[in-house]
Amino acid sequence: MTFDPSSLVFSTSESPTPIRASTVLPARRENVEFVTEDGKLLVGELALPESGPITATLITLHPLPTHGGFMDSHVYRKASYRLPALTGIAVLRFNTRGTSSPRGTSQGSFEEGIGERYDVEAAVRFAVERGLPNRWLVGWSFGTELALMYGAEEPVASSIEGAVLLSPPLHRATDVHLKEWGAAGKPLTVLVPEHDDYLRPVEAAERFALVPQARVVGIAGAKHLWVGEKYAARVLNEIIDDVTEAGAGPGGLAQEWTGAVATAPA
Repeated sequence: MTFDPSSLVFSTSESPTPIRASTVLPARRENVEFVTEDGKLLVGELALPESGPITATLITLHPLPTHGGFMDSHVYRKASYRLPALTGIAVLRFNTRGTSSPRGTSQGSFEEGIGERYDVEAAVRFAVERGLPNRWLVGWSFGTELALMYGAEEPVASSIEGAVLLSPPLHRATDVHLKEWGAAGKPLTVLVPEHDDYLRPVEAAERFALVPQARVVGIAGAKHLWVGEKYAARVLNEIIDDVTEAGAGPGGLAQEWTGAVATAPA
């Protein structure tokens, strides 16, 4: 059964509610679909602020689907649960070709990052057609490869402001792609866990020196999957600081919410 975001049940407490991993704040959520240039139907979810202007749009590219990555990978779920209400950010999550989640399964099969070029292009095109402003790619692990390989090339480059990378392995993305990002001049933030399995902060700084405008941030104590609320919150705060004018503020995202909340299904 396809998960329907309208099935979330919101209730209001008399006191502020601590924001935990499964806490869902109010937003306008809808299941979405879009078709790639090579004819694959991709499924996803768009979460928008309930009211007020959209401050930025995150187009999220998930970790490797052959190793459990999908649109519900936990940092992206938390972004969609929190950011529309707390920051006015719109969050577009989707399954790349052949990937399944409670939302459903996108058509096609995994293509090692090659055919996925069309997936990136389709997601960006969808955001443009919906009039979503201030568009940024956010890639995590395999998703960083897609952002690096295709984000600085047309038709994507002219439709995004820049990108934020979480745990880039730099397996598929090469120095050629890094040089393309450098030439494009678009902002690029690279968040690198201290204990990453593939690329650690010192080596990341050396590799990303090919992108003069890149901001490489080593995150002490973190691992590739950003497990733990402390690290997920740090990632979200870094993203907000990059993509919005107001940023996350000196204390970071609020840790409590006054108003209606729901609890996400397990």
